[in-house]
Amino acid sequence: MKAFAILAVLALLAGGGLWFWSIQDGGVTNASPAAGTPAVDRRIPVRLATATPQRFETVLESLGTAQANESVTITASVTANVSEIGFRDGDEVEAGRVLVRLASAEEFAEQREAEVWLTEQRRELNRIRGLAADGIVPRQQVDQQRSRVDEAEARLGAVEARLSDRVIRAPFSGVLGLRRVSTGSLVTPGTAVAELDDISVIKVDFTVSEQYLGTIRRGMPIEARSIAFRDRVYQGEITAISTRIDVATRTLTVRAEIDNADRELRPGMLLTTRLPLDPAERLAVPEGALVATADQHFVFVVDADGKAHRQEIRIGRRQPGIVEVLDGLSEGDRVVEEGTLRVRQGSEVRVLGEDAA
Repeated sequence: MKAFAILAVLALLAGGGLWFWSIQDGGVTNASPAAGTPAVDRRIPVRLATATPQRFETVLESLGTAQANESVTITASVTANVSEIGFRDGDEVEAGRVLVRLASAEEFAEQREAEVWLTEQRRELNRIRGLAADGIVPRQQVDQQRSRVDEAEARLGAVEARLSDRVIRAPFSGVLGLRRVSTGSLVTPGTAVAELDDISVIKVDFTVSEQYLGTIRRGMPIEARSIAFRDRVYQGEITAISTRIDVATRTLTVRAEIDNADRELRPGMLLTTRLPLDPAERLAVPEGALVATADQHFVFVVDADGKAHRQEIRIGRRQPGIVEVLDGLSEGDRVVEEGTLRVRQGSEVRVLGEDAA
């Protein structure tokens, strides 16, 4: 037996082995590594992430169409020829500005006639009042003449109303569109003269699911984008919520208003709206740290001794790259982000990057 052991040791040394063998009566046993040989690091290399608070919010995105704050197609209300045009395409006008005058020579003559008649009737009323005061005529004639004055005033008012119909004015301040008539054109009731839009404020209607009815309220901020101005984000707020739910789509219409002082947005543009709901600061970890099992979620928390422990957590909303942690972790906990497939309960880990530091 001793001879056999000696031969085994000689064979090992001849082959370049680095381990010593001890000779005992019962056989040959393995001993410790030879001096100068580096020890094998059996810790699992991982990368860690720290659980920190992040802002989470539920975002509703939808499509909507821009509408002017006020919009009207200006039309004529009588049949007449255009005698004067007082605007150009695209003009910004104030409320009450004269846009078009229609031929009204006959109405001006009728107005002059009505004014003369009214003046005569008032003069006659004053004369009769004097006679009645002297007892020359009865008081009944005064009342009759007062009725004639009222009739003359009504006649003058009717003529002035017809004259007013021949002057087309801007009903509100805004921007005019393209002119549709020319001087000398014959217009009739309903003939379009131009479009007028108040675009200082843009309204946008969009739909959201009925499940958010209890969350949405007036005054909530929204963001809107347009394909025409890709780098711009327009800020607005909800001003109205529909009182009815669409039974076919189970959605409701929400209206928001966006300040458009620079006149960039135009009615009819397609807008992408973004409505953030219930924003809050919540604890978050990277999505790569999650280990899912059935309907449960776990992470590996690394303690001060460098050991990993599996911890069940309850998750909430997700955002690109991170997930909300509702329960199971505390702020500052270090969790395994890379290397979770190799880690087991109680595994010793080596944090990549910390060794180099």
